[in-house]
Amino acid sequence: MPTGTDERVLTLARTISASPEKLFDAWTKPALILQWWGPEEAIVAEHVFDVRVGGGWRTALEGSMGSGRNICSGTYTVIDRPHRLAFTWAWQQPDGTRGHETVVDVTFEKVERGTLVRVVQKTFQNAEQRDMHNWGWNSTFNKLEKLFGTQESE
Repeated sequence: MPTGTDERVLTLARTISASPEKLFDAWTKPALILQWWGPEEAIVAEHVFDVRVGGGWRTALEGSMGSGRNICSGTYTVIDRPHRLAFTWAWQQPDGTRGHETVVDVTFEKVERGTLVRVVQKTFQNAEQRDMHNWGWNSTFNKLEKLFGTQESE
């Protein structure tokens, strides 16, 4: 279950056995991003990662959330290595337009057994959308953990 009290905000955190620098790079270097991005059964069929403030990102995921291709995209708004990364997020609609936009804020905090990676995504239109992203981010974190190992989930 997501934490927090606002049904339109998702907060997740995991401690991963790697330095903040290594984890930040996993979120910002395309060759590393492609090793863990998207839910466990998904394949990144297409991608663009222009990792700079104002730069865009776009991925086409296949094999997740049912059949077909699911495209999401956004713009990087904060890049503060190795502490924080923020970007917008919206799913492409059937007519090709971008849907409701949320903001994803990722922080990397050095802790005794590695790095506490915290993801806060807001503001969803409703709790159902938040819960779908909760499933997706947890599955995605599972793939990230396989790259570096994990100590605990929070």
